[in-house]
Amino acid sequence: MLNGKTIVLGITGGIAAYKAITLCSRLVQHGANVHVIMSESAKHFVTELTVQTLSRNPVYTDTFDEREPSVVSHIHLADAADMVVIAPATANILAKMTYGLADDMLSTTLLATTAPIVVAPAMNVHMYAHPATVHNMKVLEERGVLFVEPGTGQLACGYVGKGRLAEPEDIFHWIERYFAEQSNTNTNQEISKPLAGKKLMVTAGGTIERIDPVRYITNDSSGKMGFAIARVAKELGATVQLIAANTNEAPPEGIEVIQAMSAQDMYDAVLERMDDADIIIKAAAVADYRPVKQAPHKMKKSSERLSLELERTEDILQKIGELKKHQFVVGFAAETHDVDYYAQDKLKRKNCDFIVANDVTAEGAGFGVDTNIVKIYDHQGLVEQLPQMTKEQVAHRLLSLIADRLAGGSI
Repeated sequence: MLNGKTIVLGITGGIAAYKAITLCSRLVQHGANVHVIMSESAKHFVTELTVQTLSRNPVYTDTFDEREPSVVSHIHLADAADMVVIAPATANILAKMTYGLADDMLSTTLLATTAPIVVAPAMNVHMYAHPATVHNMKVLEERGVLFVEPGTGQLACGYVGKGRLAEPEDIFHWIERYFAEQSNTNTNQEISKPLAGKKLMVTAGGTIERIDPVRYITNDSSGKMGFAIARVAKELGATVQLIAANTNEAPPEGIEVIQAMSAQDMYDAVLERMDDADIIIKAAAVADYRPVKQAPHKMKKSSERLSLELERTEDILQKIGELKKHQFVVGFAAETHDVDYYAQDKLKRKNCDFIVANDVTAEGAGFGVDTNIVKIYDHQGLVEQLPQMTKEQVAHRLLSLIADRLAGGSI
């Protein structure tokens, strides 16, 4: 997908600039024609010679350093680019982009290009969360600038939080997927809507099991993954039914939503509708146990200890696996250890076609966040391991794999 693509790589002045070296090398290895623009500050962290050697092209740092009389360098680069990638992107370059400043080679080129712009921010956690930076990123996103989310963890300044540049491999895969999706979209309508004519049912959120009218047992599921699947499936042409339990946000617009708050409610809703579905994706986190008795009124404190007797809920995925006929069934496995073993065991026991598994203790892969890190399995073993990406991107890749299987592909 990258062979022959011209990518302008902007490197700005943050400690994470060293990661841009790896990204540059990776892009070149896969056939991209990489032209690097470094800010003056970036030169304090990496050398022009290193970048020139890896990119196999001259490095641009000065707007007025015109090397070829027949062209104006920043306009020539802006016109030639199939994509402009800024990694790392400091708070300073985000502010310049927002307000249209053009006082160096990179910011001038950014104003002149009509190519897609991809930004990978990297900065101190407080700088990233500052209202000015948040505002700037929101404005840029509204203008169509694309973002590769920073990671969370130990930062060079000593703080722990969000602001660490995404890993070069993850940025590379993001770019690769972008061109792959653009290629599919531009080929023809059949490819861009691979789920056209398919009926897809997806469950989302965490079920709640009542103890009394004001208390219940639940889990940390936010519904974000299921919602992302519903949105992307609709974009890919499917008719979507979303069965939602307890969630942290409003469900996607334009999609049929069936509320099913308890495990029993969801069991009934899924079984009632599964015969009409071509694809069933069980992304909801359904409680394994519920209180044997539900008090009709608020329980009052009566002693130092309270014993709560629980009973097993109906296993929805198990039942789907037993009853399925033509349906393609996907389960999710949220694990904390031995992910490979438990995921493949669940796939076999519950007669799924795919299991999507993640380690919810990993940064960027747990409940309530906008990103995920997953492995997708079938009965032959691991199908694909995805790096950290947004849940929308995970949904797109998962649904693309499903569409390929339904079409008779070998992926």
